[in-house]
Amino acid sequence: MTDSHEKSPGPDSGTTAAVLDSKGLRALAHPLRLQLVGLLRKHGPSTATRLAERLGVNSGTASYHLRQLGAAGFVEEDAERGNARERWWRPVHQSTSFNDPDLAEREPDAAMAYLQSVAATYTLRTQRALNELQTMPRAWRDTFDMSDRPLRLTPAEAAALQDELRDVVSRYRRDTPEGAAEAPEGAERVSVITYVLPEPGEPSAPAGRPGPEGATGAEAS
Repeated sequence: MTDSHEKSPGPDSGTTAAVLDSKGLRALAHPLRLQLVGLLRKHGPSTATRLAERLGVNSGTASYHLRQLGAAGFVEEDAERGNARERWWRPVHQSTSFNDPDLAEREPDAAMAYLQSVAATYTLRTQRALNELQTMPRAWRDTFDMSDRPLRLTPAEAAALQDELRDVVSRYRRDTPEGAAEAPEGAERVSVITYVLPEPGEPSAPAGRPGPEGATGAEAS
């Protein structure tokens, strides 16, 4: 269903993926918690105060949600950095995976809340990139892409498409400390966010007449 690969930039990060169970699903069914986990994986250990400043919330709110994430096993205290005045947190995992249809059926409300939080978080990340687009170097502006290409597939074909997309992305350098050390000059973090959105029941455009978005969908880059 969804795989979130937010990598931590330092050696303090975990090396495994968090595979969601019922408890984890409910713990992450809040956009702010997903953002907190994402920031820790992306930038490394931090405090509730610093994370709150990044997200535009008060430190008490960030602290509460970090404690909830800690209770669910997604983050933990970084005792080496913490002191009597500051409590530091670090991620336990490098990524989160939710691909359990049976769990989604058993916990439909929690699954929907989690997926909606993921979608909201991806939307924020896309908007952030758009806001910064004009100040990016031309070479990076030219790589930005948002595309919509409607297909007509069977469920098996849609599943095969997902596998092929994962295979393509996996051929490229992962954003890990090791990958960063081996990357050539000029390499930067790039997020690849994919959606496969089933639309059963949607009619096809009449033969020879493109739909309202055009023959190839709405595309922008």
